[in-house]
Amino acid sequence: MTRILKTSGFLGLTAMMVVGMYQNTLLASQGAVPSWLVGGHAHLGVLSILAIVVGFAVDAFGVVGRMRSAITGLYVVGQWLLPVTVWVAALSGIGALHATIFLWGLCLIVAMLLMAWQAWTADEAGAGSGRIAAPADD
Repeated sequence: MTRILKTSGFLGLTAMMVVGMYQNTLLASQGAVPSWLVGGHAHLGVLSILAIVVGFAVDAFGVVGRMRSAITGLYVVGQWLLPVTVWVAALSGIGALHATIFLWGLCLIVAMLLMAWQAWTADEAGAGSGRIAAPADD
């Protein structure tokens, strides 16, 4: 599962860079970039970096089973749907979509609380003991 987190992080950074290039094109040609595009770009970048970090942290703490799946699923959903919802709501004119951002943010918050619990309860002797995730773990 951490393969999913790490891959999602790198794909998110790639998408964020493409959006950044588009913003530069807008800036060079029109002199302005819509604020909704900037906000989504920033969120996708930061959340993607954190997806990579969380992927390594899940491995370092030796998180397994349902907890590993929950952290991965909740984080990836929040990572993508939060910024994409901003863009879709702005482009479509459907302002009601903005309310779903609270749901995507909640997914991220729960994933982080689960990681906080893992950090707090991790056996210090076992955490970072060199356990390497096997392909079957992903």
